[in-house]
Amino acid sequence: MELFKLIYQLAIGILNVWLVRFNVQTRYRGGSATNMKEEFSIYGLPEKLVWVAGTIKIGTAIALLAGIAFPSLITPAATVLAVFMLSAVLFHVKVKDPLFKSIPATTVLLLTLVLLLF
Repeated sequence: MELFKLIYQLAIGILNVWLVRFNVQTRYRGGSATNMKEEFSIYGLPEKLVWVAGTIKIGTAIALLAGIAFPSLITPAATVLAVFMLSAVLFHVKVKDPLFKSIPATTVLLLTLVLLLF
């Protein structure tokens, strides 16, 4: 049951960021970005990559949820998500963000690593 909760929280969190909060300003956005496109620009990434990353992250979240019924999906989805979250943390470091801005990415990274240990 705890594994189900972890998967659900990770997946819903990713879907929330990419489908609900995509154009919403939060205190965790990199640099002075007010939305996801601006954040990627601040990191020096092309706009096209926003859509590629978003598609992969949404797919990963769906795969995690599907992993509840098909456990073989969990490890690859969690691995991809961990790589993305490590990258996010490194981008926050690259632009010299205050530490608190990387809390969501770090938390998801750690939870994903816990999921991989199960």
